[in-house]
Amino acid sequence: MSDRVVPEPQRRRRRPTKQGVVLSAELIVDTALRLVGQHGADALTVRRLGAALGSDPSAVYRYFRNTDDLLLAVADELIGRAQHGWQPTGDWRADLRAIGLRIHAKYQAHPQAALLAAHRTTGRAHEIAAVEAILGVLRTAGFPDPEAVRVYHAFVDQSLGFAVLDAAALALPAAAQAADLRVWQASYARVDAATHPHIAATAHLLAADMRRSGYPYALELLLDAAEARLRATDPDPDS
Repeated sequence: MSDRVVPEPQRRRRRPTKQGVVLSAELIVDTALRLVGQHGADALTVRRLGAALGSDPSAVYRYFRNTDDLLLAVADELIGRAQHGWQPTGDWRADLRAIGLRIHAKYQAHPQAALLAAHRTTGRAHEIAAVEAILGVLRTAGFPDPEAVRVYHAFVDQSLGFAVLDAAALALPAAAQAADLRVWQASYARVDAATHPHIAATAHLLAADMRRSGYPYALELLLDAAEARLRATDPDPDS
């Protein structure tokens, strides 16, 4: 299928589809995100894309080699959307916090796509820009290169790991989401303090805290740990 992909200048001369739109890689990715959001992972097929675009399904192959190539483009688009408008401030903690929260928020906005794409490595423009930006924040802050890479790895995996975990919860039917929350309010609230004293003492706190993502707090813990390691590498911490 790879020989079907057409160079970008030639694509722009294509006639409009039945819906009056001119196909582009961007339009196909946007449509894929919409379909996955509405119908789940099974919607990412050439047939369904063609129907949504009002074009022959084979036209998708002018832009993408196969559905996995399209999936990588969707993954890269999510990364790009998460970083759109971000600018470094010079405060490394604030900059990493902003990047992490942006990643988490954008994947929560597209939970079905997050489940499909968050674990993929695209090697494409938006991902490369994000890796460069995060490493730039860390190296500029003074992290030695080996430590910068380790913190980068932990930071990104934490961000994406929570993004997928929380996306999976959001992707559940509303009834299932509500049922899961009721477990904390019912089952855990009723445990016997004689056999489970720690749960009994904190059940009301658990019921409240489990309503929100643990990511913001986990992110602060990671930043605290990274700051401690940065100070440990500074030969003159008072300078």
